[in-house]
Amino acid sequence: MHSSNVWTYRESVFGTGTSTGDLVGYEVEALDGSIGKVDEATFDTGAAHLVVDTGPWIFGKKVMLPAGVIERVDHDEERVYVDRTKDQIKKAPEFDESLHADTSYRERLGSYYGPGDAGHVEERERSRLP
Repeated sequence: MHSSNVWTYRESVFGTGTSTGDLVGYEVEALDGSIGKVDEATFDTGAAHLVVDTGPWIFGKKVMLPAGVIERVDHDEERVYVDRTKDQIKKAPEFDESLHADTSYRERLGSYYGPGDAGHVEERERSRLP
C-alpha cells in the first residue's frame, strides 16, 4: 500500500452488498484489543479516515486512522477492525484537530501507517519466527 492509498478503504472492508453506513459510535478493535470508539468517519476520495476517541486508554486523546488500516467493518457487532496494534496506534503522530485537513500532517500520518512502517516489518519478521 502506497502512502497515497492509505487514505482509501480497501474493497473488502465493507463486504459484498454492504453499504458504508454511519460508523460513528462503533467500537474500534486493534490486533490486540479495543482502542475506543469512532468519533468521526469520512469517506472522501483519497482522504478517507476515522477519528477515534480513545477514552481512558491513552488519556482521552483522539487518534486519526487512515482508511487503509481498516481491515473490516462488522455492522451487526458495530465494530471496526484495524490491522495495527494498540502500541503502533499510540505511537502515531499526535492528532491535532486544527491540522485535520493539513496536507503535510496527512503526509506524515500516511508515511507512518504506510508500507514498511507502523508494524509491517515487524509483522513479516514475526511470521518467520518458529
